[in-house]
Amino acid sequence: MKIKNLSICPRIFTDFHELKLRLFRFLFSFVLIRVNPWILFLIISVPGFAQSFNDTGTPRDLAARIENAMTDEQALSQLLMFGWVGEDPSPLIMDWVRQRNIGGIKIFGWNTNDTARLARTVSQLQRASLQGPFHIPLLVATDQEGGWIRHIKGNTSETPGNMAIGASGYPRDAYLSGYYIGRELALLGVNMNFAPTVDLFTDRESVLIGPRAFGNDPVRAGILGAAFARGQLAAGVIPTAKHYPGHGATALDSHGVLPRIEISYDTLWERELVPYRMMVAEGIPAIMSGHLSFPLTDGGQTPASLSSWFLRTVLRERMGFRGIVITDDLEMMGAISYMRSFERTAKQAIAAGNDIIMYSRTPFLNDQIWTYLVRSMREEPEFRQIVRTSARRVLEMKLTYLKGHGSVPHIPDPARAGAELPDAEGQAFFLNLAARSVTIVKPNPPSSVFPVTRENAGRVLLAGSSRYGYFFTYGRIAFPRATHYRFTGATDTSEIISVANGADTIIFCLSDSNDLRVLRSLSNLNKRIIAFSILSPVHLENIPWITGAVAVYSYAPGSFAAGFSAIIGRMPAQGVLPYEL
Repeated sequence: MKIKNLSICPRIFTDFHELKLRLFRFLFSFVLIRVNPWILFLIISVPGFAQSFNDTGTPRDLAARIENAMTDEQALSQLLMFGWVGEDPSPLIMDWVRQRNIGGIKIFGWNTNDTARLARTVSQLQRASLQGPFHIPLLVATDQEGGWIRHIKGNTSETPGNMAIGASGYPRDAYLSGYYIGRELALLGVNMNFAPTVDLFTDRESVLIGPRAFGNDPVRAGILGAAFARGQLAAGVIPTAKHYPGHGATALDSHGVLPRIEISYDTLWERELVPYRMMVAEGIPAIMSGHLSFPLTDGGQTPASLSSWFLRTVLRERMGFRGIVITDDLEMMGAISYMRSFERTAKQAIAAGNDIIMYSRTPFLNDQIWTYLVRSMREEPEFRQIVRTSARRVLEMKLTYLKGHGSVPHIPDPARAGAELPDAEGQAFFLNLAARSVTIVKPNPPSSVFPVTRENAGRVLLAGSSRYGYFFTYGRIAFPRATHYRFTGATDTSEIISVANGADTIIFCLSDSNDLRVLRSLSNLNKRIIAFSILSPVHLENIPWITGAVAVYSYAPGSFAAGFSAIIGRMPAQGVLPYEL
């Protein structure tokens, strides 16, 4: 595999449209200076005429020139990132791009059933943005972490995910995961990814993090996170470490509540913040702030996403971070429950040190979020300066990563997206990663139970939730004569007990607490029971009576194929649990 050297160099013309604009500006200026030089002077004094995203100059210098030429409203717009509902861009999101020239858009799962169509949507939004007064492209962001979190579906790759990378233990697996995920995003015009997740697997009961974590070792998470980020950058995509300062030590979900994590600052610094400290030293360009409170620190009850102590004192001053900070969705209850109004939450997020505020919905053009922020800029010089400083920082990041050789094309080609997704080279890599990460959790040594072959298995029953069709697909390839039992959420366990009595070996797909309830109903049977764990393997700790256990870390087809290959002995299981039982 050959990966290009992606040294950044200035690009004067992004496409033929920009070439025409530059030629027009030159000819128009030439004619005016021959007619009346004073008219030219007045015209070029209009903000935006004399500055363009495509002008030459260092990112820092050009960002300063553009920001100086902006009105307060134009500067504020660079701090806004909105989502929208539907696969096509809504009229309202188009109005924000055309009339307000907002800085970014966020693609969610409800926008992405058809990847070729998504490429057309991104093209439409970017063309509108590039026609703005400074020709500034949008940040086009999404959550494509791999594994469980894959907002852009359609024809993109299903991957083993972060915990599989932690189980394999190879930084190169993290690098190439970031690279291949990034390469697919680049085909769609997505230039920013809210990944890697470097939350730790500290609270085993977490419903939000789980297999999104690399493991519970902070140094290993920092190494793998930095490698993943490098891979994303090699594909031209801006990586974003999240959820600062760490979402792994709580079982609560910040979408619905504000989690309180009661640990000391020393513990936070030596545990949750270690991956961020490492990645800041490696030059991570963006960090997402999480809606989490740490009441035993100087941050108090305030969510970290709204805390100047966390964002300015700790992140920028103590860690030396120089990139941009972006909020998690400000419509999450972890944020809005604290300030109790969208507009006050938005202002506090900016004042605390976030450079971009992100909303999953599109507000109205004159929503209070906008009018309140504009009024605050006019009435409070200090807040105005904070906004303009953040706008300059956002522009500098865009100029660094969104122009030049190797950057993501502003206007994606839907035909290429349709033809080249999923990435064939990436597909082969992700299957190999799934194979390297398969972990035999029980017994030790495995040879007392594994391999389970067609000859020694006797009558095999494949049992699992109806949600996981690939479990049965690959299970029947491994055991062609196996019977199967599929259940739904609230199934009566008496039926599976009756079916299991006719089997010698039961291979059970285990993913959540309901699956665990069904599996426990088989505990009194004198059968060989193999737990096939997917996603978080934490539930294996609650069933010490099982005969054997194999862990994979996602429900991607390759993970099921690799898990069954390890069970029947076609390949060795090399993975190691990335945390201690």
